[in-house]
Amino acid sequence: MALHPAVDFDQLVSGQTADFPMIQILDEVGQVVNGDIMPTLTDDELVALMSQMVWSRVLDQRSTALNRQGRLGFYAPTAGEEASQLATTFAMKKTDWLLPGYRDVPELIQHGLPLYKAFLWSRGHVVGNEYPEDLHALPPQIIIGAQYVQTAGIALGLKKNGSDEVAWTYTGDGGTSQGDFYEGVNFAGAFKAPAIFVVQNNGFAISVPREKQTAAKTLAQKAVAAGIPGIQVDGMDALAVYEVMKEARAYAAAGNGPVLIETLTYRYGPHTLSGDDPTRYRSKETDDLWQKRDPLVRMRNFLTDKGLWSQEQEDALIEKTKDEIKAAITQADQVGKQTVSRFLKDTYEVQPQNVAEQLAQYQAKEAK
Repeated sequence: MALHPAVDFDQLVSGQTADFPMIQILDEVGQVVNGDIMPTLTDDELVALMSQMVWSRVLDQRSTALNRQGRLGFYAPTAGEEASQLATTFAMKKTDWLLPGYRDVPELIQHGLPLYKAFLWSRGHVVGNEYPEDLHALPPQIIIGAQYVQTAGIALGLKKNGSDEVAWTYTGDGGTSQGDFYEGVNFAGAFKAPAIFVVQNNGFAISVPREKQTAAKTLAQKAVAAGIPGIQVDGMDALAVYEVMKEARAYAAAGNGPVLIETLTYRYGPHTLSGDDPTRYRSKETDDLWQKRDPLVRMRNFLTDKGLWSQEQEDALIEKTKDEIKAAITQADQVGKQTVSRFLKDTYEVQPQNVAEQLAQYQAKEAK
């Protein structure tokens, strides 16, 4: 006997993804497939966005090499996610507040963090967390999803202060399985806080495929439970990512509350350089498929066809970026080593007696 539509549970589930089509402007070879939503970026802005993406790819390559040389500590590769990371940041204002995850260092640098401090953060040096006064950002969050709760709080503070600024953050597909994800999105939605939550769906939470983490067919639809808009975008298409992020910012800044954006993207490297081996859980066929969707190839083809980009231009940018990285790592090397006394001073504004005694002992040792 057929079920009444109101209790036909299979039918209820099957219709959940209807409102979450993937937004795309450039196809895999850089051809425009949806000109109706083409962003109104000038030629200079298009070149600037592409330049940031190339810069990020070089930074990833050099950071990987520096890690292998023992000159960096923790590092989470970013190659493949340049459009998702840099096009979202490109749509934001310098006064907006960024709460990055540990893979979101390129966005943090583009938002204003000096490159040498990003290297120091990777080494676990406290100076890497000492930010310029005008940098509206928090250090990268290591706890999966915790930045979503922090973003909701900062966004509510911005609203209470009557600011037109917006807070934005990132997590991966695995982060949407964390309790902090739901708490942050729900809190921001309840208070209509100006926040943008970006989910960078790269298909694997370290080694667990997305389809084994959740029964939801899209991650964008998780916004429905919080009563906020959710949208899915081709995360390898910089123009589509930028346009969606720009509109989300305008929506949030106008007092309408938060937006959840799912970017379909891919990390070409391992989860981190701390022992992960992606060949154990990803196939060559999957890697090859996503290599054909490379965000740099798309933008390179698009801009070349418009006469705005050349190989010579890209080669010069690559060499310039390498020089900047070399200078930044040298600057990081020149920062003094951390001391136990500094840790004790930073932990206690007023030291209790036992800590004061330890502080005196370590200061004496360090003075020798």
